[in-house]
Amino acid sequence: MRFTVLHKGDSGRARLGEIITPHGRFETPVFMPVGTQGSVKAVSPQDLDGAGVKILLANTYHLYLRPGHKVIERLGGLHRFMGWRGSILTDSGGFQVYSLARLRTITEEGVTFQSHLDGSKHFLGPLEAVAIQEALGADIMMAFDECAPYPADYGYVRDSVKRTSSWARKCLEAKTNEAQALFGIVQGGVYLNLRERSATELVAMNFDGYALGGLSVGEDGQTRQQVIRETMKFLPEEKPVYLMGVGKPQDILDAVNHGVDMFDCVLPTRNARNGTLFTSHGQMVIKNAGYADDDRPIDENCRCFTCSQFSRAYLRHLFMAKELLAYRLNTIHNIHFFTNFMDEIRQAMREDRLAWYYADFLERQGSECPVS
Repeated sequence: MRFTVLHKGDSGRARLGEIITPHGRFETPVFMPVGTQGSVKAVSPQDLDGAGVKILLANTYHLYLRPGHKVIERLGGLHRFMGWRGSILTDSGGFQVYSLARLRTITEEGVTFQSHLDGSKHFLGPLEAVAIQEALGADIMMAFDECAPYPADYGYVRDSVKRTSSWARKCLEAKTNEAQALFGIVQGGVYLNLRERSATELVAMNFDGYALGGLSVGEDGQTRQQVIRETMKFLPEEKPVYLMGVGKPQDILDAVNHGVDMFDCVLPTRNARNGTLFTSHGQMVIKNAGYADDDRPIDENCRCFTCSQFSRAYLRHLFMAKELLAYRLNTIHNIHFFTNFMDEIRQAMREDRLAWYYADFLERQGSECPVS
Protein backbone atom coordinates (compact mmCIF):
# COMPACT_ATOMS: atom_id res chain seq x y z
CA MET A 1 0.00 0.00 0.00
CA ARG A 2 1.17 3.52 -0.78
CA PHE A 3 -0.35 6.68 0.69
CA THR A 4 0.38 10.15 -0.69
CA VAL A 5 -0.91 13.50 0.52
CA LEU A 6 -1.96 15.37 -2.62
CA HIS A 7 -3.18 18.62 -1.12
CA LYS A 8 -3.59 20.15 2.32
CA GLY A 9 -6.90 21.88 2.78
CA ASP A 10 -7.88 25.27 4.11
CA SER A 11 -9.57 23.88 7.21
CA GLY A 12 -7.83 22.31 10.19
CA ARG A 13 -5.66 19.31 9.36
CA ALA A 14 -7.86 18.32 6.41
CA ARG A 15 -5.97 16.81 3.49
CA LEU A 16 -6.66 15.25 0.12
CA GLY A 17 -4.81 11.98 -0.34
CA GLU A 18 -4.32 8.96 -2.54
CA ILE A 19 -4.03 5.30 -1.57
CA ILE A 20 -2.77 2.64 -3.96
CA THR A 21 -3.26 -1.05 -3.11
CA PRO A 22 -2.74 -4.21 -5.16
CA HIS A 23 -6.38 -3.86 -6.24
CA GLY A 24 -6.52 -0.26 -7.33
CA ARG A 25 -6.22 3.41 -6.56
CA PHE A 26 -8.62 5.67 -4.71
CA GLU A 27 -8.56 9.15 -3.27
CA THR A 28 -9.14 10.07 0.36
CA PRO A 29 -11.15 11.04 2.33
CA VAL A 30 -13.07 7.89 1.42
CA PHE A 31 -16.13 6.04 2.75
CA MET A 32 -16.11 2.22 2.83
CA PRO A 33 -19.45 0.37 2.70
CA VAL A 34 -19.64 -2.52 5.16
CA GLY A 35 -19.68 -6.04 3.74
CA THR A 36 -19.30 -7.94 6.99
CA GLN A 37 -19.76 -11.44 5.58
CA GLY A 38 -18.29 -10.82 2.14
CA SER A 39 -21.42 -9.06 0.91
CA VAL A 40 -22.76 -5.53 1.20
CA LYS A 41 -26.35 -6.34 2.09
CA ALA A 42 -28.88 -6.25 -0.76
CA VAL A 43 -26.48 -5.16 -3.53
CA SER A 44 -24.06 -6.80 -5.96
CA PRO A 45 -20.44 -5.91 -6.71
CA GLN A 46 -21.72 -4.40 -9.97
CA ASP A 47 -24.07 -2.15 -8.00
CA LEU A 48 -21.16 -1.03 -5.82
CA ASP A 49 -18.99 -0.35 -8.83
CA GLY A 50 -21.79 1.63 -10.43
CA ALA A 51 -22.12 3.72 -7.27
CA GLY A 52 -18.43 4.61 -7.41
CA VAL A 53 -17.21 2.43 -4.53
CA LYS A 54 -13.46 1.75 -4.61
CA ILE A 55 -12.92 -0.01 -1.27
CA LEU A 56 -15.17 -1.91 1.12
CA LEU A 57 -14.88 -3.54 4.51
CA ALA A 58 -15.27 -7.20 5.48
CA ASN A 59 -14.99 -8.85 8.90
CA THR A 60 -12.41 -11.37 10.05
CA TYR A 61 -14.49 -12.91 12.85
CA HIS A 62 -17.61 -13.55 10.79
CA LEU A 63 -15.77 -14.92 7.74
CA TYR A 64 -13.72 -17.16 10.02
CA LEU A 65 -16.94 -18.68 11.41
CA ARG A 66 -18.52 -19.11 7.98
CA PRO A 67 -17.60 -20.17 5.42
CA GLY A 68 -14.10 -20.27 6.96
CA HIS A 69 -10.96 -18.45 5.89
CA LYS A 70 -9.33 -21.65 4.63
CA VAL A 71 -12.26 -22.28 2.30
CA ILE A 72 -11.98 -18.73 0.95
CA GLU A 73 -8.22 -19.10 0.55
CA ARG A 74 -8.62 -22.36 -1.41
CA LEU A 75 -11.11 -20.66 -3.68
CA GLY A 76 -8.71 -17.85 -4.59
CA GLY A 77 -9.12 -15.31 -1.80
CA LEU A 78 -11.91 -12.98 -0.81
CA HIS A 79 -11.75 -10.78 -3.92
CA ARG A 80 -12.39 -13.71 -6.22
CA PHE A 81 -14.80 -15.39 -3.81
CA MET A 82 -17.15 -12.41 -3.72
CA GLY A 83 -16.47 -11.15 -7.25
CA TRP A 84 -15.10 -7.78 -6.13
CA ARG A 85 -12.26 -6.20 -8.12
CA GLY A 86 -11.65 -3.22 -5.84
CA SER A 87 -9.75 -2.95 -2.57
CA ILE A 88 -10.80 -4.65 0.66
CA LEU A 89 -10.08 -3.70 4.26
CA THR A 90 -10.74 -6.36 6.90
CA ASP A 91 -11.55 -5.62 10.53
CA SER A 92 -9.58 -7.86 12.86
CA GLY A 93 -12.48 -9.07 15.00
CA GLY A 94 -11.59 -6.61 17.75
CA PHE A 95 -15.00 -4.94 17.55
CA GLN A 96 -16.62 -8.27 18.38
CA VAL A 97 -14.69 -8.19 21.66
CA TYR A 98 -17.06 -5.30 22.44
CA SER A 99 -20.24 -6.28 20.61
CA LEU A 100 -20.25 -9.93 21.74
CA ALA A 101 -19.25 -9.20 25.33
CA ARG A 102 -21.67 -11.80 26.72
CA LEU A 103 -20.14 -14.50 24.55
CA ARG A 104 -16.42 -14.02 25.14
CA THR A 105 -13.62 -14.24 27.71
CA ILE A 106 -10.52 -12.03 27.46
CA THR A 107 -7.03 -13.13 28.52
CA GLU A 108 -3.61 -11.63 27.80
CA GLU A 109 -3.20 -14.11 24.93
CA GLY A 110 -6.46 -13.29 23.16
CA VAL A 111 -10.20 -13.87 23.29
CA THR A 112 -12.27 -17.04 23.51
CA PHE A 113 -15.63 -16.59 21.80
CA GLN A 114 -18.75 -18.68 22.03
CA SER A 115 -20.15 -18.70 18.52
CA HIS A 116 -23.40 -16.79 18.13
CA LEU A 117 -24.29 -19.35 15.45
CA ASP A 118 -24.03 -22.70 17.23
CA GLY A 119 -22.47 -22.10 20.64
CA SER A 120 -19.10 -23.66 19.73
CA LYS A 121 -15.97 -22.11 21.24
CA HIS A 122 -13.26 -20.42 19.22
CA PHE A 123 -10.03 -18.65 20.17
CA LEU A 124 -8.94 -15.48 18.39
CA GLY A 125 -5.73 -13.68 19.25
CA PRO A 126 -3.26 -11.48 17.40
CA LEU A 127 -1.55 -14.38 15.62
CA GLU A 128 -4.85 -15.90 14.54
CA ALA A 129 -6.28 -12.54 13.42
CA VAL A 130 -3.32 -11.89 11.10
CA ALA A 131 -3.30 -15.44 9.74
CA ILE A 132 -7.00 -15.24 8.90
CA GLN A 133 -6.67 -11.85 7.21
CA GLU A 134 -3.66 -13.00 5.20
CA ALA A 135 -5.66 -16.04 4.05
CA LEU A 136 -8.54 -13.79 3.03
CA GLY A 137 -6.15 -11.70 0.95
CA ALA A 138 -7.19 -8.31 2.34
CA ASP A 139 -5.40 -5.27 0.93
CA ILE A 140 -5.49 -3.59 4.35
CA MET A 141 -5.52 -5.63 7.56
CA MET A 142 -6.27 -4.40 11.06
CA ALA A 143 -4.31 -5.32 14.16
CA PHE A 144 -6.22 -7.26 16.81
CA ASP A 145 -7.37 -4.95 19.59
CA GLU A 146 -9.76 -4.64 22.49
CA CYS A 147 -12.59 -2.17 21.95
CA ALA A 148 -13.48 -1.07 25.47
CA PRO A 149 -17.14 -0.34 26.30
CA TYR A 150 -18.54 3.04 27.22
CA PRO A 151 -18.70 3.97 29.99
CA ALA A 152 -15.72 2.15 31.50
CA ASP A 153 -13.59 3.09 34.47
CA TYR A 154 -10.06 4.37 34.04
CA GLY A 155 -8.37 1.24 35.34
CA TYR A 156 -10.19 -1.03 32.89
CA VAL A 157 -9.38 1.18 29.90
CA ARG A 158 -5.74 1.52 30.99
CA ASP A 159 -5.39 -2.27 31.04
CA SER A 160 -7.18 -2.46 27.68
CA VAL A 161 -4.67 -0.05 26.13
CA LYS A 162 -1.77 -2.07 27.48
CA ARG A 163 -3.29 -5.26 26.07
CA THR A 164 -3.99 -3.63 22.70
CA SER A 165 -0.37 -2.46 22.39
CA SER A 166 0.90 -5.92 23.26
CA TRP A 167 -1.36 -7.54 20.68
CA ALA A 168 -0.38 -4.92 18.07
CA ARG A 169 3.29 -5.81 18.44
CA LYS A 170 2.48 -9.50 18.04
CA CYS A 171 0.46 -8.75 14.91
CA LEU A 172 3.45 -7.02 13.34
CA GLU A 173 5.67 -9.96 14.20
CA ALA A 174 3.16 -12.42 12.74
CA LYS A 175 2.70 -10.59 9.43
CA THR A 176 4.31 -12.45 6.52
CA ASN A 177 2.88 -10.87 3.33
CA GLU A 178 4.50 -7.56 2.43
CA ALA A 179 1.82 -6.85 -0.18
CA GLN A 180 -0.79 -6.50 2.57
CA ALA A 181 -0.83 -3.36 4.72
CA LEU A 182 -1.40 -3.53 8.47
CA PHE A 183 -2.95 -0.73 10.54
CA GLY A 184 -2.63 -0.31 14.30
CA ILE A 185 -5.75 0.68 16.24
CA VAL A 186 -5.59 3.46 18.83
CA GLN A 187 -7.72 2.77 21.90
CA GLY A 188 -8.13 4.58 25.22
CA GLY A 189 -11.84 5.28 25.55
CA VAL A 190 -12.59 8.91 26.36
CA TYR A 191 -9.44 9.34 28.49
CA LEU A 192 -7.19 11.69 26.55
CA ASN A 193 -3.97 10.69 28.30
CA LEU A 194 -4.67 7.02 27.50
CA ARG A 195 -5.35 7.95 23.87
CA GLU A 196 -2.00 9.71 23.78
CA ARG A 197 -0.29 6.68 25.33
CA SER A 198 -1.90 4.28 22.87
CA ALA A 199 -1.10 6.45 19.83
CA THR A 200 2.50 7.02 20.92
CA GLU A 201 3.13 3.32 21.50
CA LEU A 202 1.64 2.32 18.15
CA VAL A 203 3.48 5.01 16.19
CA ALA A 204 6.76 3.73 17.63
CA MET A 205 5.94 0.34 16.04
CA ASN A 206 5.68 1.97 12.59
CA PHE A 207 2.43 0.59 11.17
CA ASP A 208 1.36 1.26 7.58
CA GLY A 209 -1.55 3.32 8.90
CA TYR A 210 -3.53 3.99 12.06
CA ALA A 211 -7.15 3.68 13.10
CA LEU A 212 -9.16 5.37 15.81
CA GLY A 213 -11.16 2.62 17.51
CA GLY A 214 -13.48 2.49 20.48
CA LEU A 215 -15.65 5.41 19.37
CA SER A 216 -19.33 5.64 18.44
CA VAL A 217 -20.06 3.16 21.24
CA GLY A 218 -22.33 5.44 23.29
CA GLU A 219 -20.33 8.59 23.97
CA ASP A 220 -21.78 11.97 23.04
CA GLY A 221 -20.73 13.70 19.84
CA GLN A 222 -18.83 16.53 21.51
CA THR A 223 -16.71 14.10 23.51
CA ARG A 224 -16.05 12.00 20.41
CA GLN A 225 -14.85 15.02 18.44
CA GLN A 226 -12.57 16.07 21.28
CA VAL A 227 -11.02 12.59 21.41
CA ILE A 228 -10.48 12.61 17.63
CA ARG A 229 -9.00 16.11 17.61
CA GLU A 230 -6.59 15.46 20.47
CA THR A 231 -5.54 11.98 19.31
CA MET A 232 -4.74 13.16 15.80
CA LYS A 233 -1.98 15.34 17.25
CA PHE A 234 0.05 12.21 18.00
CA LEU A 235 -0.34 10.46 14.63
CA PRO A 236 2.10 11.03 11.74
CA GLU A 237 0.79 13.10 8.84
CA GLU A 238 2.45 10.82 6.28
CA LYS A 239 0.28 7.82 7.27
CA PRO A 240 -3.45 7.34 6.55
CA VAL A 241 -5.89 7.51 9.48
CA TYR A 242 -9.11 5.51 9.62
CA LEU A 243 -12.01 6.39 11.95
CA MET A 244 -13.82 3.14 12.65
CA GLY A 245 -17.61 2.88 12.67
CA VAL A 246 -18.47 6.59 12.41
CA GLY A 247 -20.72 7.42 9.49
CA LYS A 248 -23.14 10.30 10.05
CA PRO A 249 -22.37 12.91 7.38
CA GLN A 250 -21.77 15.73 9.87
CA ASP A 251 -19.49 13.49 11.96
CA ILE A 252 -17.54 12.63 8.82
CA LEU A 253 -17.10 16.30 7.95
CA ASP A 254 -15.96 17.10 11.47
CA ALA A 255 -13.41 14.27 11.39
CA VAL A 256 -12.16 15.28 7.93
CA ASN A 257 -11.38 18.69 9.39
CA HIS A 258 -9.21 16.93 11.98
CA GLY A 259 -7.29 15.04 9.28
CA VAL A 260 -9.09 11.67 9.12
CA ASP A 261 -8.84 9.89 5.76
CA MET A 262 -11.03 6.76 5.90
CA PHE A 263 -14.50 5.95 7.23
CA ASP A 264 -16.89 3.02 7.45
CA CYS A 265 -20.37 2.54 8.88
CA VAL A 266 -23.49 0.40 8.42
CA LEU A 267 -25.63 3.56 8.42
CA PRO A 268 -26.33 3.86 4.66
CA THR A 269 -27.19 0.19 4.20
CA ARG A 270 -29.12 -0.30 7.44
CA ASN A 271 -31.10 2.90 6.96
CA ALA A 272 -31.91 1.84 3.39
CA ARG A 273 -33.44 -1.41 4.61
CA ASN A 274 -35.45 0.56 7.16
CA GLY A 275 -36.77 2.95 4.50
CA THR A 276 -34.71 6.03 5.43
CA LEU A 277 -32.98 7.64 2.47
CA PHE A 278 -30.27 10.30 2.39
CA THR A 279 -30.77 13.28 0.08
CA SER A 280 -29.04 16.56 -0.65
CA HIS A 281 -31.71 18.30 1.45
CA GLY A 282 -32.04 15.96 4.43
CA GLN A 283 -33.32 12.50 5.17
CA MET A 284 -36.45 11.05 3.59
CA VAL A 285 -38.66 8.39 5.22
CA ILE A 286 -40.07 6.70 2.15
CA LYS A 287 -43.05 5.07 3.90
CA ASN A 288 -44.65 8.48 4.55
CA ALA A 289 -48.09 8.65 2.94
CA GLY A 290 -47.25 11.91 1.19
CA TYR A 291 -45.05 10.01 -1.27
CA ALA A 292 -47.85 7.65 -2.41
CA ASP A 293 -48.40 9.48 -5.70
CA ASP A 294 -45.15 11.47 -5.89
CA ASP A 295 -43.67 11.00 -9.35
CA ARG A 296 -40.33 12.64 -8.55
CA PRO A 297 -37.09 10.74 -7.89
CA ILE A 298 -35.78 10.48 -4.34
CA ASP A 299 -33.40 13.36 -5.03
CA GLU A 300 -33.55 15.44 -8.19
CA ASN A 301 -29.84 16.23 -7.76
CA CYS A 302 -28.86 12.53 -7.68
CA ARG A 303 -27.68 10.55 -10.71
CA CYS A 304 -27.77 7.06 -9.20
CA PHE A 305 -29.53 4.16 -10.94
CA THR A 306 -32.48 4.35 -8.55
CA CYS A 307 -33.10 8.05 -9.03
CA SER A 308 -32.69 7.82 -12.81
CA GLN A 309 -35.32 5.07 -13.15
CA PHE A 310 -37.87 5.12 -10.32
CA SER A 311 -40.27 7.49 -8.56
CA ARG A 312 -40.81 8.06 -4.87
CA ALA A 313 -44.27 6.56 -5.30
CA TYR A 314 -42.88 3.32 -6.71
CA LEU A 315 -40.21 3.05 -4.03
CA ARG A 316 -42.83 3.64 -1.33
CA HIS A 317 -45.01 0.93 -2.88
CA LEU A 318 -42.11 -1.56 -2.88
CA PHE A 319 -41.26 -0.79 0.73
CA MET A 320 -44.83 -1.00 2.00
CA ALA A 321 -45.37 -4.25 0.08
CA LYS A 322 -42.15 -5.64 1.58
CA GLU A 323 -40.78 -6.37 -1.89
CA LEU A 324 -37.11 -7.36 -1.82
CA LEU A 325 -36.36 -4.94 -4.65
CA ALA A 326 -36.97 -2.10 -2.19
CA TYR A 327 -33.86 -3.05 -0.24
CA ARG A 328 -31.68 -3.11 -3.35
CA LEU A 329 -32.90 0.16 -4.84
CA ASN A 330 -32.80 2.00 -1.50
CA THR A 331 -29.31 0.70 -0.76
CA ILE A 332 -27.98 1.66 -4.20
CA HIS A 333 -29.21 5.20 -3.60
CA ASN A 334 -27.82 5.54 -0.07
CA ILE A 335 -24.41 4.18 -1.03
CA HIS A 336 -24.32 6.52 -4.02
CA PHE A 337 -25.19 9.41 -1.71
CA PHE A 338 -22.18 8.61 0.49
CA THR A 339 -19.74 8.17 -2.40
CA ASN A 340 -20.98 11.41 -3.96
CA PHE A 341 -20.75 13.13 -0.58
CA MET A 342 -17.09 12.14 -0.32
CA ASP A 343 -16.53 13.28 -3.94
CA GLU A 344 -17.93 16.70 -3.00
CA ILE A 345 -15.69 16.90 0.07
CA ARG A 346 -12.61 16.07 -1.99
CA GLN A 347 -13.55 18.61 -4.68
CA ALA A 348 -14.08 21.28 -2.03
CA MET A 349 -10.63 20.49 -0.66
CA ARG A 350 -9.04 20.81 -4.11
CA GLU A 351 -10.60 24.24 -4.43
CA ASP A 352 -9.78 25.30 -0.85
CA ARG A 353 -13.42 25.87 0.05
CA LEU A 354 -14.04 23.10 2.58
CA ALA A 355 -15.20 25.53 5.26
CA TRP A 356 -17.81 26.95 2.86
CA TYR A 357 -18.92 23.45 1.84
CA TYR A 358 -19.27 22.42 5.49
CA ALA A 359 -21.55 25.37 6.28
CA ASP A 360 -23.59 24.90 3.11
CA PHE A 361 -24.04 21.18 3.70
CA LEU A 362 -25.28 21.67 7.26
CA GLU A 363 -27.75 24.31 6.07
CA ARG A 364 -29.10 22.00 3.37
CA GLN A 365 -29.39 19.07 5.78
CA GLY A 366 -31.41 21.05 8.30
CA SER A 367 -34.69 19.15 8.01
CA GLU A 368 -36.36 16.07 6.55
CA CYS A 369 -36.82 16.12 2.79
CA PRO A 370 -40.12 17.90 2.04
CA VAL A 371 -43.04 15.81 0.83
CA SER A 372 -44.08 18.40 -1.73
